[in-house]
Order: sequence, then C-alpha cells, then structure tokens
Amino acid sequence: MKSSTVLSLVPKGTRTRTLPSRSIARESVLRRLRRILYSIAFMQTIIPHFKADDNFSPGLLLTFCAVMCYTSAMKDLLVNKFIPHDVEADVPASKSILNRALLFAALARGRVHLRFGAFAEDTRALLSCLAALGIEMTEESYGMTICGCGGDFPNRTASLNVMSAGTAARFLPVVLAFAGGEYEFDSSEQMKRRPMDVLDELERLGVTIRYRGERGHFPFRLVSKGVTRDEAVIETDRSTQFASGLMIAATVHPRPFTVHLKGSRTNGSYLKMTEAMLRSFGAGVARDGNDVIVSPPSCPPREYEVEPDFSGACYLYALSLLFSVRVLVRGIKRESLQGDTAFFRLLEGRDVRFTQTERGLLADGTAVRGFDGFEENLQDFSDQALTVAALAPFARTPSRLTGLEHIRAQECDRVHAIVENLSALGIPALYREDILTITPAPVRGGTVRTFGDHRVAMAFSLIGLKTGNVTIDDPDCTKKTFEGYFDLISRL
Repeated sequence: MKSSTVLSLVPKGTRTRTLPSRSIARESVLRRLRRILYSIAFMQTIIPHFKADDNFSPGLLLTFCAVMCYTSAMKDLLVNKFIPHDVEADVPASKSILNRALLFAALARGRVHLRFGAFAEDTRALLSCLAALGIEMTEESYGMTICGCGGDFPNRTASLNVMSAGTAARFLPVVLAFAGGEYEFDSSEQMKRRPMDVLDELERLGVTIRYRGERGHFPFRLVSKGVTRDEAVIETDRSTQFASGLMIAATVHPRPFTVHLKGSRTNGSYLKMTEAMLRSFGAGVARDGNDVIVSPPSCPPREYEVEPDFSGACYLYALSLLFSVRVLVRGIKRESLQGDTAFFRLLEGRDVRFTQTERGLLADGTAVRGFDGFEENLQDFSDQALTVAALAPFARTPSRLTGLEHIRAQECDRVHAIVENLSALGIPALYREDILTITPAPVRGGTVRTFGDHRVAMAFSLIGLKTGNVTIDDPDCTKKTFEGYFDLISRL
C-alpha cells in the first residue's frame, strides 16, 4: 500500500479551535506559522496514525512541499489539480447540532458541558449573542460549559447581531419572544435579503415587531412579554429552521406547546434532528401527524457530545468517487442525527464502500471505474445539491435533480449559482419545470462566482481538484461553516 497524505499539521490527539474572539497577535502568529510550514520543501515525517485493522499502512507519510498556502487575504484562488492518493482529514463540529446544543444548554437549568471540535463564523455569531444576553460560558479543553438560565435571560434588553448565521437568525428571535424582553436585531447584508417568515407568526402570538427596513427582514426590534397561547402554525416549504426555532423555544413555555407543521417538509431531517435533541435535553416530544407537542424539560444532561459535520465531510468523501481513492474523516460515524448521511447512499450506489473504523468512517472508492449520473430528489439533504452538481459533469450519463426549489432562497439562489457556474465552465446545465438537468462535457476552465455562499465555493472546488483549471472568486466565504477549508484543499 502506498503512503497516504495526512491532512493534519498537529500531533495525534491534539485539538485545535478558533475562539469567539481572536486577537490580532494570534492571527499574526498563525500567518507566520503557515509561511514557515509551506516554505519547507520535501521534509518528510512518519506518523503512526492507523492500526493494521484499519486496512491502512501503519505509518503514513506526511510531506510538506513548497506550494501555495491559502490565507484570508486572498480574493481569488486557483484550485490545483489533485494527484490521487488516500486522504485522512478532520472536519469542524456540525454547525446544525452545535448551535442547537448551545441554545438548549443556555435554556437549561444548571450547567451543561458540550463536547465539540473546531467551529466557525456561524457559531461564533451565536456565541456573541448569548454573551450579550448574559449567558455564562467557559471554554474548556474539549468544548465548553454553559451555565443555563432556565429561560430567564440575565439581560432582557440587548442589541444582537446574528451576522450571516441562519440558525441564530431563525432560532434566537423565537426563543426571545417566548422568554420576553426587548431586543434589537441586526444582521449581515446577506442575511437582510433572506425572508424571516416566522416573524408573522410571532406577531400572531402577540409579539411586537418594529421593522427598521423591509417588512419580514432584518433589522428589527422585538418586544415581548412572553407567549400566552399554546400553539403556533408554521410553513416548512421555505425553511424548516423556523419550525425548529418554535420547537426549541417551546422548552421555556410553562405548558405543553403544539407546533402545527404545514407544507411539504414536515418530516424533514433537520426537524428530526431537533426532535431527537429535545429528548436528549430532557424535554417531552410527541408527534401526532404533522403536529409536534413539546413539553417543558425535566432534567438536562450534564454532558452532550456534538458530532463532526457531515456536510463538510461530504466534500472530502466525494473524492472517493471522483478519484477512486480512500478517504477517512476522523470522528465521523455512520449512525448520525444529520440528514446529509443520505449522500453516502449516492456514493454506495456507485461502488464506494463505507467501513466504520475506530478512528472514523472510511470511504473506499478503489473499485470505482466511472459512474452514472444522478436521478435524485435532494429535498431532504439539499445542502449536498451543489456537491452532486459538481460531480455530475464527470458522470457517464446526464443527471436530473429535483427537490431544489427551497435552496433558491438560501445564502444565494443556489440553483442559479449551479446553472451559471457550470455553463461558464462549458457544462450544459438547465433548470426547467423544477428539474435541474446537467449533461457531462469537458470542463473548459474559468472562474466560479460564489455569490458569497460557502457551499458554492466548497462544492466547485471539487471541479478544480479534478481539472486544475478552476478559480474560486471568494474563497474566504467558507469561514461561515468550515474555517481552513482551502488551507486543507491546498495541501491536497
């Protein structure tokens, strides 16, 4: 077995993270460290990362070469062609699970220790808001301890900026409406363009919303004396986060609260995640068709472990299909709360084999000898729509993707981003009658417009890794959920 490249610059077992507030001095040290590491050519070190029963070589070769190192100052990034080899890597903590866990812990009575790895901008935005609300948080060796307020926030008047964090934007206003108080909400320009449907329902529940700009959008002032009604109605077609926000907020309601779910995504994977986490944090949850009844929690857990991010791992696992290599992402387990595990089914149907090891989940693509296109409804794991679209040009047959309408109102119109960027790279792509059709063709190279969307940048990096002729126009946007993504990719 040939030696494999290890995508880690730290000793085994070492945990790295970025804090909610990083000093300029620390950033300077990191930049200098990157320059030092990447100025060393052909330095080799043997690191015993795997056991023999993992079916990897017992010693993996770590090679530093004089290559470009991505830094946050870059505006455009040419993605170098990937020379196939086996890969091992870490991904950050799941943003969806971590941000829910932070809110559940903040609303709990007593202290809860959350165990998690690295996190990114979206979580940093939520932590900043919780700090402004007076929540006591202590960072520890592997995670953070939260001193819950039991729904009675110390600061009942605060100015909060959710930045571009969808979970903070959709969850916090609902939670604070139930808890009561007066709050000024602001956000990034990107988030201001995204509609906040749940605010209409909050007004029907008696909450006062005073808009500073367009109705149904950030910024606004929220004034509430708490919610007295015991039920609410919410659509799920545009986003299930609004429904999850109501379910989380219901934990501070003094009586059982019913959320009536409407639309086509009432059993979506993210709603199932929220229900499972409600139970983990001691709340009662019952389903009656499309109605979810949440009862106040009894006793929160003393400790809760947050899974690594499947969404980020999928970009790495896609390499197993695209290059017929083996990819191991540390800490990933097949059994998960995250809906993006459905992406594994697409890879398995194309001869990628998954094996659970002690170190993480291994994708073995060595049996792949080309693959057919995708005929798939992606509604319930739509974060991977861009990933599938980036793989489709290299398939043997055309792909037809459905279930995409709701991704047109996310960080950008992601359907438009797919069609525009594939077309610019010479790949026929057409969205008509809710079906996205992608026809395989040679990639002619060019620049990918990310529209400030982290998932556009990460997904289209796969085409760059395959061809070596794709430039990403705003690689820094990946800081939203996967800080260091292009650092990692540059080491491939």
